[in-house]
Amino acid sequence: MATVTLRSGPKVRILLGKGGVGKTLVSSALARALADQGAQTLLVELDGRPEIARHFDLEGPLPQADTLLYQSSAGGSVIGRHVAADDALLNYLDGHGMKSVSRRLHKSGLVDLIAGSIPGFRDVLVLGQVKQFANRDDIDSVVVDGPATGHALTLLTSPIGLARVARAGPVKEQAEEVSVLLRDKNCCGIVLVTTPEELPISETIEAAFRIEDEADVALEFVVANRVHADLAQEALEQLSAIEAEIGNPALTVQLREAFAFAFARCEAERPELERLRRELPLPLWILPALDAVSAETEMVAHLSQVLGAIKTPVEPA
Repeated sequence: MATVTLRSGPKVRILLGKGGVGKTLVSSALARALADQGAQTLLVELDGRPEIARHFDLEGPLPQADTLLYQSSAGGSVIGRHVAADDALLNYLDGHGMKSVSRRLHKSGLVDLIAGSIPGFRDVLVLGQVKQFANRDDIDSVVVDGPATGHALTLLTSPIGLARVARAGPVKEQAEEVSVLLRDKNCCGIVLVTTPEELPISETIEAAFRIEDEADVALEFVVANRVHADLAQEALEQLSAIEAEIGNPALTVQLREAFAFAFARCEAERPELERLRRELPLPLWILPALDAVSAETEMVAHLSQVLGAIKTPVEPA
């Protein structure tokens, strides 16, 4: 049975997930893992928030230009940049020989209005920028910290819808080019991020089927983030030994309560992960909960090592 590692996957990965599941943290860790495998990786941020910069011990938010975030001893790197619809529109106009129009729009302050004037055009512009990044010879991998699942379907279906309704011209051409990118499973893949809880997993399963049915985009794998390690019987025996040494009844009660809470949490997570495996036939990558780690840079470093070590089994064709 063959295995697939990170670098053998599609060049563009778009990460999607319900708010609060750690999607941005996983995006940063995935980008760093790729860099540690020697890839020149572009990490794209869409919301203008500072989290990604903090993950690499920098002040944010990221600018709308390539910014070196991490240099790996393996020769790879992580380059971060923010992409906004207004910036994508200006780049689009510049690339189509309309620099004078671009300058006038920029001076007038109408860029955002124009970008949002056509339903779906804003998403097509952003994905068009991602497509340009994918065509760069100096970039091996592109990781997109995508929107929450509520907006994800709109982002992924806008190019197809706009390509159908636009009769002709550059808007239709741009939409069709982006649609080709999204439908090419060798070039673009969707990574779904969730946590081992009922609501996030239910939303992830629903999103996966809707993406396949309505967007025709390949789903690559699912990341279950913040999964707690199972507590074995040995742990309870160790706790009993510790209690005997302490000889403090009050502290013993607190330790027992903490153990009971941790055990119950693991018992609740297990069936949810089993449901995810059963209802969503995709490779499932497990990332551990890092409750004892508070520094975001340390979390990214640790999770990137876990991601880099994962190998997905693939049945022979």
